Amino acid sequence: MSLKSSNKTDVNTTELVISIDPETFETAVEKEYQRQKKNIQIRGFRKGKVSRKLAEREFGEGAFYEGAINSLLGPEIDAAVKETGLVLVDRPNVEVTSLDKAEGVEIKAICVTKPEIEISDYKGIKAPKEVKEITDEDIDKQIDIIRKKNARIVSVDDRAAQLDDEVIIDFEGFFGDEAFEGGKGEDHPLRLGSGQFIPGFEDQIVGHNIGDEFDVNVTFPENYQMSDYAGKEATFKCKLKGISYEELPEINDDLVKDATEFETVAEYKDDIKSKLEEAAVQQAEAEFDNAVMNALIEKVDSPIPNCMYEQRIDALMRSFEQQLQQQGMDIKLYFQYTGMDTDSFRETYRDRAVNEVKLRLALEKIAELEKIEVSEEEINNSLGEIAAANNMDVETVKRFIPLDDYTTDLKVQKAIDFVKENAVVDNTAAEDKAE
Repeated sequence: MSLKSSNKTDVNTTELVISIDPETFETAVEKEYQRQKKNIQIRGFRKGKVSRKLAEREFGEGAFYEGAINSLLGPEIDAAVKETGLVLVDRPNVEVTSLDKAEGVEIKAICVTKPEIEISDYKGIKAPKEVKEITDEDIDKQIDIIRKKNARIVSVDDRAAQLDDEVIIDFEGFFGDEAFEGGKGEDHPLRLGSGQFIPGFEDQIVGHNIGDEFDVNVTFPENYQMSDYAGKEATFKCKLKGISYEELPEINDDLVKDATEFETVAEYKDDIKSKLEEAAVQQAEAEFDNAVMNALIEKVDSPIPNCMYEQRIDALMRSFEQQLQQQGMDIKLYFQYTGMDTDSFRETYRDRAVNEVKLRLALEKIAELEKIEVSEEEINNSLGEIAAANNMDVETVKRFIPLDDYTTDLKVQKAIDFVKENAVVDNTAAEDKAE
């Protein structure tokens, strides 16, 4: 291989011209002939017994050229990329510009390269950090959880249905005079005000008594998951068969003793407040970290190849499909339920992919600028955690994980910690906004 030239033709794009000498090309052609030999058959000769010379006479001199070139492309381009020191982010677009048995082969490869990110002012990023004050109302909401767990269901037969009641209904939906699929139910439980049914449906049950038969008129939302129903007016013929409500117990020491590990309401409230305050601090920390990372993303304005965004979208979609499979669903069924297709679904990930790519590149650059390194001990300790979690030894894990990429991941994590440690709490903007 000989790298004839390397020219930057555009931002993040480099053109490599590579020549392959006649000897190397001839060796590759012979290997390709030997690979195909067992399948070559010409009249008058047994299959697999046709000489290369005869095969080339029968099928043309270039019969084995394509396979030979394909076998050379990977190693030759890899060698050229290594010689130039380029870091590619996509497969090169390759074109054979000349081919001659005596002169060899010349290849042009258009390479999309990793962008050179410019990042500054990443120390001292300002972001708000406000810890929510825990109120009596917050504590009462947590207490209501154990009250609901110990609630008593009371049946009603002397009044009409109200919001928050649990009702039992029969219903059947019609478009005009025609019943539609999926619009029928019997003895269906429904909490009024839960928003489980189409907007307006539950409100029209309020005020009816057990035994009432009545019509509920609604319009399906324009963005309804079943597109055939979206925007259509429908009538549901309903019968109210039962009404009940939750009767919450009084909160007192006896309930606390039965339902918790505490002896008194006061002890339980103190514990709730302590845990809510701890959670509030953690939430404030998380929101501060997110704000710092978002501010870092906004500092990235260097041109980034679109293929990097598309690759990140691909990865996010693969991860989502794996989650669906674990739930016994596939992507086609998901599309059917949501009314989406591949293109529209990909777009839902675009903003996230753009932010993740920008953030990764920024952090890699910061790691470089700050000369952040990862020791072999740190790598082994981190791999040891993975090994222990998967009941494997470290050396086995190393065989499955590309160490260079993993080392970069650890440097990126250190860069995240570096940016956070150097960030500054500033609630001025948040206070101005609130005011």
